[in-house]
Amino acid sequence: MPLQKESDPMFPDRLRALRRGRNITLDQLADALNQHLAPNERPNTASQLGNWERGVRTPTYIEVRKLSEYLDVSLDYLTGKAEQDEYDLGRLFLSGKRLTFNGEALSSQNRYDIYQLIEGFMHGRQTRQRDVPIDHQEELDLGYDEP
Repeated sequence: MPLQKESDPMFPDRLRALRRGRNITLDQLADALNQHLAPNERPNTASQLGNWERGVRTPTYIEVRKLSEYLDVSLDYLTGKAEQDEYDLGRLFLSGKRLTFNGEALSSQNRYDIYQLIEGFMHGRQTRQRDVPIDHQEELDLGYDEP
């Protein structure tokens, strides 16, 4: 009798946690994954996704890639090869994802400008002297009037 390798529980657990954490039903996730089907590609079903979450079935690479894109996580995180403890802001600002700040959508120019500000800050931080004591306090004017 051949030995059956038990599937890695990391993928099913992470998929379930990500879906539930976003309050998405299996039906909603299936509908989202079916938005851009390739020719001859079979649509996903809630039952199929439930089997993935229970570890009964294993999705194809293409299905895992679609999941990672929709859930905004890396393939490595979804498959258990990496932890999701950091996100590269540079990649985020240069990605095609829609970004908002305090509910307002950022235009392409806004995104580029913010990226340049962060890049300048990081470059300047590397060249500033850290061992010089600061003997004054600077105020940051955010444009709010005090009551």
